[in-house]
Amino acid sequence: MDLNSDFSQRVVVHTDQIDWAASPMRGVDRRMLDRIGDEVARATTIVRYAPDSHFSAHTHTGGEEFIVLEGVFQDEHGDFPVGTYVRNPPTSSHTPGSKDGCTIFVKLWQFDMDDRTAVTTDMNALDFEPDTDRHGVRSAVLFRDGREEVRVEAWEAGASIELDLPDGGEILVLEGSATEGGDDLEKHDWLRLPMGATLRADAGDNGTRVWMKLGHIPYAKKPDFAPD
Repeated sequence: MDLNSDFSQRVVVHTDQIDWAASPMRGVDRRMLDRIGDEVARATTIVRYAPDSHFSAHTHTGGEEFIVLEGVFQDEHGDFPVGTYVRNPPTSSHTPGSKDGCTIFVKLWQFDMDDRTAVTTDMNALDFEPDTDRHGVRSAVLFRDGREEVRVEAWEAGASIELDLPDGGEILVLEGSATEGGDDLEKHDWLRLPMGATLRADAGDNGTRVWMKLGHIPYAKKPDFAPD
């Protein structure tokens, strides 16, 4: 499957307008945002676990990055409530599920294959620093290396946001709303911008909180898949 796989194009997905599709595991459904590959894929997806559903134990050969959007995600490493950001690097393994149900935003096969840095962060407990170059913006870095930066930004109500993206980027709206490029972005909507783009957004009346990944678009290509 190829879905939104042309990374030279701007893409907006209003996630509540996508039907849920069943995964191979009973009780686990998904909304696909971009994808290259079949069941083993370079993929960006919103995944919903019904109560008492789970995946079988597996290894993330290409790594996994996720945010808990609703409920509590669980595996043998612990419980991860709403607002948790996790990076499970290549070769990591777990048995994911949820006793009471949850929804996560997840990215697969998008790591440097030599990356072994695990991250677990409660985004609700972060200290946000004012951005001296952009009025009305506060941010906190979740992860940074030589190929990408992942962060959370809080935009004040009505703030006008401008950010050059020489290596592209993507945004997931966590709270509030915004407009960008003529599109109204609501909670859990997703925007991907190509290399050389400029993000120009206006925060909504109640402000906006967004998750951002920057600099990774040059590496966005079909990986050499190995079995999970």
